[in-house]
Amino acid sequence: MDPVPPTIHDLARRLVAYEAGNAEPPVVGGLAAVRACERLRPPLTRLVGAAGFHSLLSRAVALARAEVPSLGPVRVRTDGSVEGLDDPGAGHRGAEADGPAGVAVVAHVIGLLATFIGYPLTLTLVRDACPGLPGTGGDEGNREGL
Repeated sequence: MDPVPPTIHDLARRLVAYEAGNAEPPVVGGLAAVRACERLRPPLTRLVGAAGFHSLLSRAVALARAEVPSLGPVRVRTDGSVEGLDDPGAGHRGAEADGPAGVAVVAHVIGLLATFIGYPLTLTLVRDACPGLPGTGGDEGNREGL
């Protein structure tokens, strides 16, 4: 797969930053990247089912691992939750997990989804999952890279 286009990477970075500053996270505890995946889980599960979400997230982790080798111990559990990204022993704690490693996972989730259903529908799904996310206006549908 080609690298994630810059606009999708930027969207993932904004989503992780949004979750880092969100006063009412969708899950208790965890890191912003894990919470971003959890926020995307319900709409994606409605779209592709639980097994489809698990497959999409597993593939995203595998693609991100190629970019960020320290994601080696990260796994997707059978229920679709991420294991190891928020583990203090895995070397992802703090800025790294919510920085390049976490953003890479979220970017690949969004990038794979955009490949399957198109960028405009993916952006709509992200907007619906995170209505307060800044910068998800209509201007991004005209960008290059997909």
